[in-house]
Amino acid sequence: MYNDGSAPATPHLQDTRPRALSVSELNHQARHLLESSFMQVWVEGELSGFSRPSSGHWYFSLKDRKCQVRCAMFRGMNQRIRTLPKEGDQVRIRGKVTLYENRGDFQIIVEHIEPAGLGALQQAFEELKRKLLAEGLFDQARKKPLPSLPRHIGVVTSPTGAAIHDILTVLARRCPAIPITLYPTAVQGKAATADIVRAIEAAQSHGVADVLIIGRGGGSLEDLWCFNEESVARAIAASQIPTVSAVGHEVDVTIADFVADLRAPTPSAAAEKISPDQSDWLRQLGERESRLSNAIGLALKRLSTQLGHLGKRLRDPRRELLEKAQRMDELELRLKKVIQQRLSTVSVRNDHLRQRLAMQSPRRQLTEGKEVLQRVNERLTSVIQQNLKQSRANLEHAAQTLNVVSPLATLGRGYAIVRDNNGNILRDASNVNPGDTISARVSRGEMTAKVTSVKSSEETGP
Repeated sequence: MYNDGSAPATPHLQDTRPRALSVSELNHQARHLLESSFMQVWVEGELSGFSRPSSGHWYFSLKDRKCQVRCAMFRGMNQRIRTLPKEGDQVRIRGKVTLYENRGDFQIIVEHIEPAGLGALQQAFEELKRKLLAEGLFDQARKKPLPSLPRHIGVVTSPTGAAIHDILTVLARRCPAIPITLYPTAVQGKAATADIVRAIEAAQSHGVADVLIIGRGGGSLEDLWCFNEESVARAIAASQIPTVSAVGHEVDVTIADFVADLRAPTPSAAAEKISPDQSDWLRQLGERESRLSNAIGLALKRLSTQLGHLGKRLRDPRRELLEKAQRMDELELRLKKVIQQRLSTVSVRNDHLRQRLAMQSPRRQLTEGKEVLQRVNERLTSVIQQNLKQSRANLEHAAQTLNVVSPLATLGRGYAIVRDNNGNILRDASNVNPGDTISARVSRGEMTAKVTSVKSSEETGP
């Protein structure tokens, strides 16, 4: 009791214990930790406790000899499964690890389920993979380099799928200036294979894209199977445009991933890999702009200093013009003097040439030539007459000499030239026989006779 009769006050005690989480907070944090630690997992085990309520969702557990885990597969995902699983089946599931907060149950949200072991599709996948590997379609040496700065990006995917939205979103953020062309195609079902091949060929025929993204969002092995077809793989390998395979999630692997020049885990990652970041460009541009501005400032300052120095050295233009005018007057006077001297020289030379021309006048030369020609003609006529007179005398003497030794002169004195019938001159009577025909040439004419008798020189005497 206090003097005033009031009751003592109750002292206030501070709670020093650590703050306690509510159950909801704990479950929420646990769920966030699980989902951030396990992005996507594949789990294999025995299917147990399978239930299918009217909502269409599937609920079951996977177990092995030691443990089990609860699973849920919602209607949007299980509608793709052709064969309904049953109790005791050995299966493989792909899904996300999470926590059902209301009950605190650890579970897996299943996206895909398939029989355990190598199924038919998986076997076909492995066979095609071995075949194309043996042909060298996976070799790094044949893969084409991607452009560091694409001028145009082509995308082969569905126009309504999430893949094209993710690609456009990333490119709009990183580098919106790069143009994009969509080559639409189905990415699921039997018709998708031929569609994808046609879209790749259309991109090459178009000839604008310098890199080509080929892909789609995630799904089951059956959903992604068109990217495991041989025709699609060969179309990618034959493409002249560098290709990027972006099929499914990071855990999904297709034949297209091996054949393409680059494999991206997701369509978004493909857009990240092939596009430059505009923020880096803008930063580099800003740095270069700053350096350029500083360089320009320094250059302007240097030029301004040089201009100041040159301005001080610059003379008054009017004075410069007066000096040039004076120089022009001096040059004009010098030019006139040189012209007069040149004209005088030329005049003297012209007079000299005129005199030489008169001396070399053609009329004068013709007159002198006629006189010379007349004298030569007279001399030539005299020489010719003398030569003719001498030739006549020589000819008369030769004729007289020839006449003396001429056979005709001998014939004139009564002699004859006798020839046989062959035209041979006869000098010996023994060369003919009686009855032979002979000819005799006399001074005036020729006669023919027949030999009647022949006498030798012994018979006729000397």
